[in-house]
Amino acid sequence: MTLTLTRTHWFSIAAVVLALLFAGAATVASAGGGDGHSGGDPDGRGGGAGTRAAPAADSADAGFARDMAVHHQQAVEMSFIVRDRTGDEEVRRLAYDIANTQANQRGMLLGWLDLWGLPKVDAGAAPMAWMEGAHGKGGHGAGGHGDGGHGGDAPGNGDGGDAGNDAGGAPAGAGGQRPGTGALMPGMATRAELDRLAKADGRAAEVLFLQLMTDHHKGGVTMAEGCADLCAVPQEKALAQGMVDAQQSEIGLMADLLKKRGAAPRS
Repeated sequence: MTLTLTRTHWFSIAAVVLALLFAGAATVASAGGGDGHSGGDPDGRGGGAGTRAAPAADSADAGFARDMAVHHQQAVEMSFIVRDRTGDEEVRRLAYDIANTQANQRGMLLGWLDLWGLPKVDAGAAPMAWMEGAHGKGGHGAGGHGDGGHGGDAPGNGDGGDAGNDAGGAPAGAGGQRPGTGALMPGMATRAELDRLAKADGRAAEVLFLQLMTDHHKGGVTMAEGCADLCAVPQEKALAQGMVDAQQSEIGLMADLLKKRGAAPRS
């Protein structure tokens, strides 16, 4: 059965993204180099922000912004799904926090791509290709779950619209598939898993959400560590490190919530 989010779901997601885009405006502007000072920065990577060159389309900065925007989109989607599948306040509060945080960060990433004059979608690039040079992380670049048993169930294209389109973002299927490819990025849920979450209720929905989001966060941490290692724009590196710290903390919280429900992370 294909997951179909209601018009209310999409409007809710779009409203969150649109509102939080403004919250990230200052960060976006600073990443674009807007302090107005002139000065030598021939390689475009430091010092005089006013003359900093935009990252190249195939840079780690651009690749991370594109891939993490799609990755975050799925986290927002899963959070809105579980909100309507359980009345548990702990899980609903966690889902709300994840949706708000990741919609805000997604807005920053897409805003930087706009500021750099780069496309939000690069159908010719494989997911995670930008991360091939990450020290000690080469095994994570292919995408999919760490558990190979999940990787073969790639999500479909969904039913069209997503919050990113409504907010000027990169189009992505409802399952969070990287546009123009059939591959999943690290930790992303498959279409079948999203369908299961949409049909679950109560404790079953809570456990599945916490397990899926734990996997999702672990993949997100891998990606963010890659940017912290490889990205050149200081503001983007700082955002990536903040993602690592916050998502690792939430992984611990979700392990505790799973334990309270007699369950455990899948990996």
